[in-house]
Amino acid sequence: MTTRTEGAAPPATVAVAAVTYDRPAELALLLHKLAAQSAPIRTVALVDSGTTPATAVVDAAKGSINYLRSEANLGGAGGFAFAILAAIASGAQWIWLMDDDGHPEDERCLAALLDAAREHDLDIVSPLVAATSDPTRLSFNFRINGLLTNDRATLEARGYLPDMVHFFNGALIRAEVFSTIGLPDMKYFIRGDEVDFLARVRKAGLRYGTLTSVAVRHPATWSEMKPIFGGFLTPVIPEGDFKRFSYFRNRAHLARKHRNLRWFGADVIGFPYYFLTQRDLPGLRAWFSAYAGGLRGRGFGPPPSS
Repeated sequence: MTTRTEGAAPPATVAVAAVTYDRPAELALLLHKLAAQSAPIRTVALVDSGTTPATAVVDAAKGSINYLRSEANLGGAGGFAFAILAAIASGAQWIWLMDDDGHPEDERCLAALLDAAREHDLDIVSPLVAATSDPTRLSFNFRINGLLTNDRATLEARGYLPDMVHFFNGALIRAEVFSTIGLPDMKYFIRGDEVDFLARVRKAGLRYGTLTSVAVRHPATWSEMKPIFGGFLTPVIPEGDFKRFSYFRNRAHLARKHRNLRWFGADVIGFPYYFLTQRDLPGLRAWFSAYAGGLRGRGFGPPPSS
């Protein structure tokens, strides 16, 4: 047992807020990697919105797991909102966000994030998000000095990256942040809730950054990225009609909500240009319909039946 030095601050308490939807193998790996962390985790608040309950995976896992079954499909946004509230209710000081298709790369991930938060006095700190299929590359692009890159070594060489963060894969957040800016907005369901959350973080003047010495693994989204104009713009075209609809609708709504003319300008140039160069008129019509609905604040509501 470690003896704490007189006057030293007690160790920070951490709860995980995780969501799952019909990914038993990936969920089992996530829970295994969480149980192996060198820094203690008070509890894992796990929201399951899947068609088949993940009780067998949970029962086989180690650690304290607060299994929260939802018979309604809450999407990523609603699932995280539910899980975060449950994690906060545990009394933890920090909330570590995890999707079921990602997992910490090694056992020192959480401890390193806590150290970085203390060293840089952060409200939010995230690890790199490395691609599951190729960990030398990142699942999501970073823009460094105006250039997009997903080369992991390039980011690692820069050390700590202030004012950069990716939600919701591995971000460690002070519990007080949610009292300040609120929870993820379940209206967005999927695609865009993390963009809205980051915009609120910035507006509140909170401190955040990315620690490049640790990572979580997550499937890459490279196939969705469609660089145009030499990479100056990169429209994202999700696979599947509902993902596309949600993404286009949410992009428009967020541009209007946050009055971001840069987002709007990039969208109304980038998406039509992409679909026209691909000679995809049905795709262009679907984008216009969803985007126009988002600008008007329409198209939200219960998701399609599972």
